[in-house]
Amino acid sequence: MHTVTVDFSKPTGIVKPMHAVNNGPVYKFAADQRITNIDHFRAAGIPYARTHDASFYATYGGEHTVDVNMIFPNFDADPEDPASYDFCLTDEYLRVIEFAGVKTFYRLGSKIEHWPKKYNTLPPKDFKKWAVICEHIIRHYTEGWADGFQMDIAYWEIWNEPDLDGDDSPHKRCWGGTKAQFFEFYDIAARHLKACFPHLKIGGPAIAGNLGWAEEFLAQLKAPLDFFSWHIYANEPIQIAERTRAVRALLDRYGFTETESILNEWNYVCGWTGDRWYNTLVAEKSLKGAAFIAATMCAEQYEPLDILMYYDARPCAMNGMFNTDRPCECLKGYYPFRMFNALYKLDSAVAVETADQLYAAAAKSESRAAVMLAHFSDDDAPPAKTVKLDLSGFSAPNGVKISYSLLDATHDADLVREEIFTGESFSAILELPLFGVSLVELEAL
Repeated sequence: MHTVTVDFSKPTGIVKPMHAVNNGPVYKFAADQRITNIDHFRAAGIPYARTHDASFYATYGGEHTVDVNMIFPNFDADPEDPASYDFCLTDEYLRVIEFAGVKTFYRLGSKIEHWPKKYNTLPPKDFKKWAVICEHIIRHYTEGWADGFQMDIAYWEIWNEPDLDGDDSPHKRCWGGTKAQFFEFYDIAARHLKACFPHLKIGGPAIAGNLGWAEEFLAQLKAPLDFFSWHIYANEPIQIAERTRAVRALLDRYGFTETESILNEWNYVCGWTGDRWYNTLVAEKSLKGAAFIAATMCAEQYEPLDILMYYDARPCAMNGMFNTDRPCECLKGYYPFRMFNALYKLDSAVAVETADQLYAAAAKSESRAAVMLAHFSDDDAPPAKTVKLDLSGFSAPNGVKISYSLLDATHDADLVREEIFTGESFSAILELPLFGVSLVELEAL
């Protein structure tokens, strides 16, 4: 038997937005051929949707959506003239995100370009003008400029994965210039945007994971950095936790102690080529991928991280949340988002102690509490675990009702058991299969 201990009398801070995503729901304001997952977004309480790679997806607006070069298609045009901008489909996309009750996390720049000819990932020919263009994009969405909106968009991210390919690479997928050029580019853009919008969070640069590159970036950086965004793909949650600590240590070492650390691309990946890439995509859309999501959310709640954003909720090969062709149908990977939201709605996280291959997070409010448990190992062989869940620090004069929901091969976060406990502490026994996820909810009677 394996013991997981939760002490609800020991708060550890807020429940953080560990169930954010890249990209928003599929929805059309016109009912024509509408197949939507917007109600699933609402039910899961998705807190943020990052807009990177939105322009790959036709229903969002495709090539006319989000990317700076698509909104401002003629770089030689006047950035002060509203006629220079094509906001239409991005307006629609951000309205859909807002309609779902989700906040936009806006990536300024371009989607990744895997094809041999690059169109929008080359360095802008005038860095300051690019910053001025972005200024007007922000004004359109937050200040109503050019018949725009007053949207609550706090996070504005400069570029994506400039470290993905080295200076000598013939195939630069995200930043077509040199490292030195990017450092200059970020400095000019961040200074300008922060001066225009001191109340907003300006940051980036969404590194692919090269910490040596990141250290050089931070060592020379004089521009504002309200948040540092970074990416990792892994096949064990411990790898993500270790990288989280390394990133926080790096930020602190260079004096960025108040800069938020945001992991805004992650997913299960066991390899990027051949059979390992094929097996990755199969796993991401399976119960195994769902358990990896749940385990990572639980682990990262207690790591020095501010926001966790899954890649990707956009209908694509790496979306483990929804059926790609019929996004109204949930895959197993959707349910950990809904389960974690039960914790997110509570007042504070609390202390947990877990066992090998078991991941847990817990939270409480005055009259409610919850524990999320996940059993994950990249090895497909481990048997089910009998878990003794020791709970203390949450009681009520008339007892506590405990409800157990299960995600496994035959359950989709379904309620499977209820019972009532009395006393200051109590224990519950549950069977958790490999890749099983359980949500245990407590209610004071």
